[in-house]
Amino acid sequence: MAVAVRGGRGGGSALSVGLRNFFSYRIFVSAMFTLLFLATLSVLFSSNPPPLSSHSSGIQSTGNAYMHRTFLALKSDPLKTRLDLIHRQANDHMALVNAYAAYARKLKLDISRQLKLFDDLAQNISDVALKPKYRTALIESDAPVDEELLRQFEKEVKDKVKIARLMVGEAKESYDNQSKIQKLKDTIFAVNELLIKAKKNGAFASLIAAKSTPKSLHCLAMRLMGEMIENPEKYRDAEPKPEFEDPSLYHYALFSDNVIAVSVVVNSTVMNAAEKNKHVFHVVTDKMNVAAMKVWFKKQPVEGAHVEVKAVEEYTFLNSSYVPVLKQLESAKLQKFYFENRAENATKDKDLTPLWRIDMDGKVNAAVETCFGSFHRYAQYLNFSHPLIRDKINPKACAWAFGMNMFDLDAWRREKLTEEYHYWQKLNQDRTLWKSGTLPPGLITFYSSTKSLDKSWHVLGLGYNPSISMDEINGAAVIHFNGNMKPWLDIAMNQYKHLWSKYVDGDMVFVQMCNFGL
Repeated sequence: MAVAVRGGRGGGSALSVGLRNFFSYRIFVSAMFTLLFLATLSVLFSSNPPPLSSHSSGIQSTGNAYMHRTFLALKSDPLKTRLDLIHRQANDHMALVNAYAAYARKLKLDISRQLKLFDDLAQNISDVALKPKYRTALIESDAPVDEELLRQFEKEVKDKVKIARLMVGEAKESYDNQSKIQKLKDTIFAVNELLIKAKKNGAFASLIAAKSTPKSLHCLAMRLMGEMIENPEKYRDAEPKPEFEDPSLYHYALFSDNVIAVSVVVNSTVMNAAEKNKHVFHVVTDKMNVAAMKVWFKKQPVEGAHVEVKAVEEYTFLNSSYVPVLKQLESAKLQKFYFENRAENATKDKDLTPLWRIDMDGKVNAAVETCFGSFHRYAQYLNFSHPLIRDKINPKACAWAFGMNMFDLDAWRREKLTEEYHYWQKLNQDRTLWKSGTLPPGLITFYSSTKSLDKSWHVLGLGYNPSISMDEINGAAVIHFNGNMKPWLDIAMNQYKHLWSKYVDGDMVFVQMCNFGL
């Protein structure tokens, strides 16, 4: 509503006009309410109750009669007021029950039994007022109310009202959409919280299982070491074989502290090789497990294979003055950032000899790329806010699997990549180029020196991904149990475990004694 105001010549005249307008408005409003009140009284006292059209609307049709007598009842008979209140209470509850029944029909809910109960209850409430003794004596009569009859009427109405309240209370949750939505949200939230907690507990338990040494593996290592202690003359180191340094043969470097895993790699490679005696395995382990490794391959020699076992401590050039990362590891604070990703076990289903016939195109490293979409790109592993990284490397470059690599050692020496690797390790002493792990420095060092291999050479994920197809596995040269669910653990995925266990020497007495459950 728009109001135009035009002021007078003085402030006093404006105030007087405002006061006059205010009092005129109050008088007008009071007059209007008075007229409305009189009109209402006129209608109430002049109206006659219409005849009942049906028993189902008995209470509604007698409502006007009660309103007609209400004002007189206040002076003539106090029980009339009580009767009026009972009548209104019954009427309200019958309307509520009808409303729930109508809403249920609209939603087409499959609760026919409940709908019938609602309909029957509404009818029963209506029938109470239509009983002849109540209708004649209480509703249609202007005579004084019989208190005893009123008590009977009140009891019947209250009984029906009580039932109605119980039914509505039970049904309210079903018909109150907001309440249902909120309850569903609360349930979803609670279940989601439980799921998150279960996932965290599961991941933690899986990590513990993966990082712990299983009893069977510990048993095997201890029995192999006991064998050496009991028979030291049988396991004295022999002279190095000339095959260990023969460049015409196929050389593999295996880094592991797991005796059974190393034996599977050697067995699977040689059993599928066309020329078994051309494969040389250089096993590098720690000084705690070197004795067990040597005893295993002495007691269980692989036909045709040449196996050299050494502890990493035997490579004297690997010291902190030569290797920057070893110098960094002298700090206890930095030790936790390394040795988290140990060498993983791998097994295979075809001859690896063709790897040596791949044209490296002048590259130093050959590996299978692991990126898809935006995943496993260089941006995930390195700090591209650092200018040394940003200026040298494309963040969208595809990363590759560090679990199986083929190196051209002549090209390695020619490109001086050892010095390159050490250079980046020194620069990252404060961990500003990458946070942790062995893959990032390898990605930088071999950034422009890696040839991409066909994915069939190296299929990964058998330690965490249950959806790898058997067709993909059967067509692979190397399958990799990377992830926490290693095949020698109880948490291994059963659909893949046989691919590994078939290369375990189950006839070896110590394997049987240590209960590997193969």
